[in-house]
Amino acid sequence: MAEEPRRDDSEQGEVAPPEEIAAEDAVGAAETPTPRQAEREQAIADEPVAESEQRAAEASAPAGPEASPADETAPAAGVDDDEDEDEEPTPRVKPEIPGADLEIDIVREGEDALRSAEDADDYDDGATEAEDDLVQPIAHAAIDLASGARYRATGKRKTAVARVILRPGTGAYTVNGRPLDVFFPRPTLRRLIRQPLETVAYEERMDVGAKLHGGGVSAQAGALRHGISRALIEADPNLRSELKRRGFLTRDPRVKERKKAGLKKARKRPQFSKR
Repeated sequence: MAEEPRRDDSEQGEVAPPEEIAAEDAVGAAETPTPRQAEREQAIADEPVAESEQRAAEASAPAGPEASPADETAPAAGVDDDEDEDEEPTPRVKPEIPGADLEIDIVREGEDALRSAEDADDYDDGATEAEDDLVQPIAHAAIDLASGARYRATGKRKTAVARVILRPGTGAYTVNGRPLDVFFPRPTLRRLIRQPLETVAYEERMDVGAKLHGGGVSAQAGALRHGISRALIEADPNLRSELKRRGFLTRDPRVKERKKAGLKKARKRPQFSKR
């Protein structure tokens, strides 16, 4: 079977005109575009250029005198950029910090945290006046100091009980048949016991006799002070408000807490043993 003659590629598609073939095959000859090639180039030039391609072309365009006149973004030749260099960059603004507008309230040593220096001075003056008022003796005390006058009362503190008798005298204290200095060797406790009579300014005009039982030394001193204060109310009822304001008539309710079942004391637990 006879084979069909092999056709050339030029026969399969569009056959170029002989003028173009001649122009392409000419070696060393001046390349002169044919009318058809000129039309194709003009059509390509008229097509819209994409923005990305246009930016790439502008970036790759040379600067200086070789730059094309159409490139408006390129700086002109001979123009100095010192003006741009002199311009300082805009400082970066830090983000707003919460609480940055608040004032620092550091309290120095020796100052009151809730008051200024002037307010603290005023407060100190007021506190000093209040303390002086409590120290000042009661001027309107009027106690009958007849020879047979006896004023009895009972004072308590914790488990201590003091039965007190006030009578006119020179300011002597007798506790369970012994002087005050012997029964209470601590100066703090003696000063505590003398406070009620010193408050009414009768510390040298009345004698104190007391019977104490129960409690310890400190509790007995508190009970004796409470008993003397209550005896002064028996001598002059008008002293009640002032003595109560100064805290002499208040029964101290603090006592030892009872032992709990399963514990060694009120709150102390037995030692834990893991094994």
